[in-house]
Amino acid sequence: MEKVKNSRIAQYADKIAVESEPGLTIAQLMLFNHDLKPVEPERRQWGAWNFVGFWVADSFNINTWMISSSAIVSGLSWWQSWLTVWIGYSLAACFVCLTGRIGATYHISFPVVNRASFGIWGSLWPVFNRAAMACIWYGVQAWIGGNCVYLMIRAIWNNWRPDAIHNGIPNSGTNTVDFVSFLLFWAISLPAIWFPVEKIRHLFTVKAIFVPTAGVAFFVWAVVRAKGIGPIVHQGSKAQRSELGWLMVQGIMSSIANFATLIVNDPDFARFARKPRDALWSQLITIPIGFAVTSFIGIIVSSSSTVIFGGDPIWNPLDLLEAFLNEGGSGQRFGVFIIAAAFTLAQLGTNIAANSVSAGTDMAALLPRYLNIRRGGYICALVGLVMCPWHLLSSSNNFTTYLSAYSVFLSSIAGVMVSDYYWVRKGYLEVKELYSGKRTGPYYYTHGFSLRGYTAYVAGVLINIVGFAGAVGADVPIAAQRIYDLNFFAGFGVAGCVYKLLCTAFPVPAVSEMWLEVGDEIRNLSVAYVGDSDGEYDDEGLHGGDG
Repeated sequence: MEKVKNSRIAQYADKIAVESEPGLTIAQLMLFNHDLKPVEPERRQWGAWNFVGFWVADSFNINTWMISSSAIVSGLSWWQSWLTVWIGYSLAACFVCLTGRIGATYHISFPVVNRASFGIWGSLWPVFNRAAMACIWYGVQAWIGGNCVYLMIRAIWNNWRPDAIHNGIPNSGTNTVDFVSFLLFWAISLPAIWFPVEKIRHLFTVKAIFVPTAGVAFFVWAVVRAKGIGPIVHQGSKAQRSELGWLMVQGIMSSIANFATLIVNDPDFARFARKPRDALWSQLITIPIGFAVTSFIGIIVSSSSTVIFGGDPIWNPLDLLEAFLNEGGSGQRFGVFIIAAAFTLAQLGTNIAANSVSAGTDMAALLPRYLNIRRGGYICALVGLVMCPWHLLSSSNNFTTYLSAYSVFLSSIAGVMVSDYYWVRKGYLEVKELYSGKRTGPYYYTHGFSLRGYTAYVAGVLINIVGFAGAVGADVPIAAQRIYDLNFFAGFGVAGCVYKLLCTAFPVPAVSEMWLEVGDEIRNLSVAYVGDSDGEYDDEGLHGGDG
């Protein structure tokens, strides 16, 4: 009876298993599936203009709209704040291109790239790290998207307001209107998760056309209503000397920190590039231009709001749209509906790009036998729903500060990854070995973990840890605050340099003496050990069938 029960469980397990390659060992089934394999030539469908559309679409979102607000409130003039956006996103674009080239050359995703520097099994911790954060951010961004849907509904039906609709969930921390709006956005997002990554480029093309057009219309509408661009552009800097310098540094680092997740996960998209150069200049140029233009529109519209409504600037565009709705008028309601729809699409695209695909790819690496990007994306959406994101955003425990500050710890992962590829291996990867369960494999290291990679990672975290404590409210020395002001550079630089020193003192296998990228040789890679009896394995059992 026990045997029958076990055989039935095995049958059910085989039915829900995802597509893989026949003849893999049990260890390889934990390292490989269709979504983790190098992208075949027929699926490499992202050209240079697709990357341009992707970043134009991603640049127009609510976070970018408000990116200059904290710097201006802190004492910078509008043009100084805008300059930090240009510099910050130009530097972020360089980091994106550094990590993206690995994916575009070898057509592998972030979890697989990480196996070279952290080890076959050691890579699972950075992957889990990023997957957990992506799920949390998915919920937070979906809640913001729900606010956009709320404005769309209210533009049609003005009684769609918390003070006009009975709250049927009084002890939930939210209200019926906000929750239903959030649930609608969450449900609308589900079909977008279904499509494979090589196909969703069309979503970003549509977003790149519609959303910036609506943003420019919002800009013109606000300037016309204010009969000018408002007082913020005439406001000088309140900071002087060293204070001014450090405020500008903080503005630059804020832009880079806003990009930390996208820096490490760019290989997830760049691996679909037709050629490596398709993911180079298109990203390097589009990122700073797209984000700087969106930031400029946000500055001018917020400045105009002080003339239209009086008082302090309204930095959040959704609050400004609601203020227009409160004035009434069919023309205003139509304009708010169109612009709110654009912001809804903007949040949808941002959530898919920065969170859903990232979490799906990571979960496929954590449990490749049963999860692919699609299934992982739906798990991410489910976590984003059940985590009740309104509790996180409404609490006074500095949760958003934790989230924002935590992202800089991704800099240590990026530092190790970039140092390993460019500085240690000089562009050379043995791709088949990245899916190998052999104990003698070049990326197996110590029981599948790279002590060099983890030591460098911890060093990059430690340089920022005291300043991180200060960011969440602790009293720390001014020197620690200044180091933390340079958080991404500090973590990236320390982790990268420590990794290089350790690899010099304790050399790693599978390196090249000269620059050598062999990604062009990758076509339809088979990773099964067919006719290969050399080396020891984590297990000897072979799994028949297609998995």
